[in-house]
Order: sequence, then structure tokens, then C-alpha cells
Amino acid sequence: MHPTFLAAGPSPLWFATRAGGTIALILLTATVVLGITVGGQYAPKRIARFEISALHRNLSLLTLAFLVLHVLTTVADTYVNVTLLDVVLPFASSYRTLWLGLGTVAFDLLLAVLLTTAVRLRLGVRRWKTVHWLGYASWPVALFHAAGTGTDTKVSLQLLLYAACLLVVLAAVWWRLYRAGPGRLGMRLAMGAASALVPVVLIAFLTTGPLQPDWAQRASGAAPHAAPTTHQPASADATDRGVTA
Repeated sequence: MHPTFLAAGPSPLWFATRAGGTIALILLTATVVLGITVGGQYAPKRIARFEISALHRNLSLLTLAFLVLHVLTTVADTYVNVTLLDVVLPFASSYRTLWLGLGTVAFDLLLAVLLTTAVRLRLGVRRWKTVHWLGYASWPVALFHAAGTGTDTKVSLQLLLYAACLLVVLAAVWWRLYRAGPGRLGMRLAMGAASALVPVVLIAFLTTGPLQPDWAQRASGAAPHAAPTTHQPASADATDRGVTA
């Protein structure tokens, strides 16, 4: 293959960013589902509580590891101007400000959970649990970040991945509500209704936004800082290298 053709294509950092973000979303989904399904008063009969806690903790750490990979490769890739400040300060980036900002919010929420877990004994159980719920809140934020910023959103396999993540989280929520018993009926109905709205909002967003041909221009707050070249990119996707997940 001609060298100039290769130079116009995506960089390895771009592929690492997309892969790291996608894997982080899958791991975050698994962490959230595990936390929801075995939380509260429900206790599995064949698995000890400490084993579940260990698995949940390890999944969380693995999620953060791939999230850090996603962040570092995004900053290192010079195709777009994303700084370390942009990945910790929400909505500070000039590139796809809203959608990249959602990813920053999700990252900050998970960092808050990690830091408070490290000082859990000093913080107190009630305060720690309050902050721990931020980990669950980070999941829908991360999902919309992936759908709005990721350049793979139009790919069928990526859409199936988003759908699978959404379905398993909804199933976990409804299972938790079912296992909660007859108490707090109003709160359970409100949570059930709110969770049912998520796929409706996501589908409406996808059909009017990322799946439209002009989404790259609409989502970008500023044009990417690409190196000038007289050659055409290797693919249409290479003209819009965003951040996935």
C-alpha cells in the first residue's frame, strides 16, 4: 500500500481510544448490573457475599483501568485537541463540548466513587453509600457520551452493543424492583417508569442525531486540528475521528 495512503488513515492511538472506550463501557455495564442485582436485601444462595464484593470491586478497578487507557490515548492522539484538563473539567473542551463533557462527567463520578471507597471507614457507611450511587449515575451518562461522540455509532455491531448494554441494565433494575417487595410502591413505580423512558429517549436521540449524515458537523464545537494533506482519507470514518464510549 502506498505510504501516503497509510498516512491519511487513522492512527493506532485512534483505534486504542475506540477500543478502550468500548471495553470500558462493557465493563461498567457489568459492574452496574452486578451491583443492582445483588444489592439490597437479596443474597444469592450459592455465592458468598465476600465473593460478590470482591468481583464487584475487581470489575470496578478493571473498568477504571480501561477508562484511563481511553483517556490517555485520547489526549495523546493529536488529531483533535483534547487536553488533560478537558478530561477532568466537564465541558471545557472546544471539541464536541457537550458530548465529550458527558464523558468527563462520567469519569469524574467514577473517580469520586474510587476516592471515597478508599476512605470508606472514615467517611461512614451512609455517606459512602450516597456517593456510591454516583457510580450507577455514571452509566447512562457514559452511554450517551458514547453514542454522541463515538464515530462507530452508525456501525450495526456498535448499535447492537449499546442495545445489549441497555437491555441488561434495564433487566437488572426491574429485577431489583421486583425483589424489593411490597414496600415503597410509589418509589418503585417512579423508578420503573423512569427506567422505561431511557430507551425511548436514547432511540429518539439516535434517530435524530448520531444516525443522521450531518451529525459530525452538528456535534462538533470546532473543526478538528488535522494535519494538512492533499490526499483523501482512507475511509469516510477517518474524516471524523471522535472518542468512543
